[in-house]
Amino acid sequence: MLRRRFARLVLRAARWRAVGEVPQRGVLVGAPHTSNWDWVLTMLLAWSYGITIRLLVKQELFVGPLGWLLRRTGAVELDRKNPSATVKELLAEAEGDDPWLLGIAAEGTRSRGEYWKSGFYRIARQTGLPITLAFLDVPSRTVGWGPTFHPSGDVSADMDVLREFYADKTGFHPEGFTPPRLREEG
Repeated sequence: MLRRRFARLVLRAARWRAVGEVPQRGVLVGAPHTSNWDWVLTMLLAWSYGITIRLLVKQELFVGPLGWLLRRTGAVELDRKNPSATVKELLAEAEGDDPWLLGIAAEGTRSRGEYWKSGFYRIARQTGLPITLAFLDVPSRTVGWGPTFHPSGDVSADMDVLREFYADKTGFHPEGFTPPRLREEG
């Protein structure tokens, strides 16, 4: 309850508008993800609806006060040398009907790549959970949730949904946005 009030107060004070339907369970794609502030606003949005996102964060950031803060906000240490162990733990957490939302920055920050990371897609397929599209649009000062869909297995068609949705969204640094494309699209 305290997180919910805090998040609503901060979003209102910063004059950011929150929109969309918040899912109770799913794999959350956050884009455009061009700065760390993008995830701060997305987490505040989730908290304002009473949901904690299990956010994958590289384990090197879990040091000192930042590590404490990350754990308190629902972040999960991702060991890049053995990411499958972390993912297996998270998949075990996802079993059952309790609210569970995993947040993944498919494009990453400050690392403009040719392709998005496909972990969000694989995890959604393995768990049967839907993919939910979160977004941040700086010019309109809007943070929110977009469509939620179950991946069909047709990677190109599913990524077309993402491309269409993110076509007019912009993060803090639009030049850092990598267009949605997975290596698996061929």
